[in-house]
Amino acid sequence: MSITSRITVPAVAAAVGIAALAACGTPGGGADAKTVTLVSHDSFNVSRSVLAAFEKESGYKVKILKGGDAGKAVNQAILSKGNPQGDVFFGIDNTLLSRGLNEGVFSPYEAKGLANVPAGLQLDKGEHRVTPLDYGDICVNYDRGYFARHKTAPPKTFDDLLEPRYKGLLVTENSATSSPGLAFQLGTIAKYGQDGWQDYWKKLKANGVEVVDGWEQAYYERFSGSAAGKGKGDKPLVVSYASSPPVEVLGKKPAPKEAPTGVATGTCFRQIEFGGLLKGAKNAKGGKALLDFLVSKEFQEDVPLKMFVNPARKDAKVPELFTKYGATIDEPTTLPPETITKNREQWIKQWSSLVLK
Repeated sequence: MSITSRITVPAVAAAVGIAALAACGTPGGGADAKTVTLVSHDSFNVSRSVLAAFEKESGYKVKILKGGDAGKAVNQAILSKGNPQGDVFFGIDNTLLSRGLNEGVFSPYEAKGLANVPAGLQLDKGEHRVTPLDYGDICVNYDRGYFARHKTAPPKTFDDLLEPRYKGLLVTENSATSSPGLAFQLGTIAKYGQDGWQDYWKKLKANGVEVVDGWEQAYYERFSGSAAGKGKGDKPLVVSYASSPPVEVLGKKPAPKEAPTGVATGTCFRQIEFGGLLKGAKNAKGGKALLDFLVSKEFQEDVPLKMFVNPARKDAKVPELFTKYGATIDEPTTLPPETITKNREQWIKQWSSLVLK
């Protein structure tokens, strides 16, 4: 979900100490007709039993090559286009998608089961160079306890964050160094437009927003509602994920009535994560089978508790942890991938000049 730090979600997965499944492999490992190689970011995760079932049914042995965060992994895929490290790439999201498509990294393939994926997630529907596999929302999270003690309602929208009562309460991540930080900035651009987002950030800065380098620092060290951070931070508002509250509840006994953190649902930007058959794949047949697996109900229903994102398939069952404690974002902000690609670097520079100086 990722321009990773994610995380995507990536950071969320790290937050609960989920062990990553990484098989040793070498570039071009897909040359063996019985081996199919998946290239991804560091936060890719799948249950051993689910992967083993695919290997048994298909006859392929899966190798997983991880290449850092999503941005780094995508860059490597572009640099090695035509002679890829593997057969399938997992982890390019809508903030980086147009770059990967424009560079010709992927070969078209319409995966089996794609009819069960909502059209709104299929951003390359005409050509099927990439397949939507999961989605998540970057949103402001709040510490319920803080606002209960102060008898103040938490914010709900971007506009709310500018109110004097929230002065000095929000910590966000640097757009230039963090995927959630960039997604939050993109959310404000989608909300206020190219003519209005800079004025919004001037006001947000005047209202005392704090900026740190990455998600882990923001959530663990500065946010007061993080159980892993033991509530040591003094900021009751943090840019994180709509799936962060379920993580706060994971493994707690007895299960609480509600998560200790909540989501300001009017501050969300949607990230859609894709996979694709790499152009020049040495085992294209195996790569197609692997993409079919990634769209299958078995893998899709494994996604929420392994990577803390939502499955792309509309018929995939979502665990109760998500439905009970998570937030449903009905109207997230979005931007066309080509618009992001065209403006991303300029927007980041403008944001840095406005907020960091």
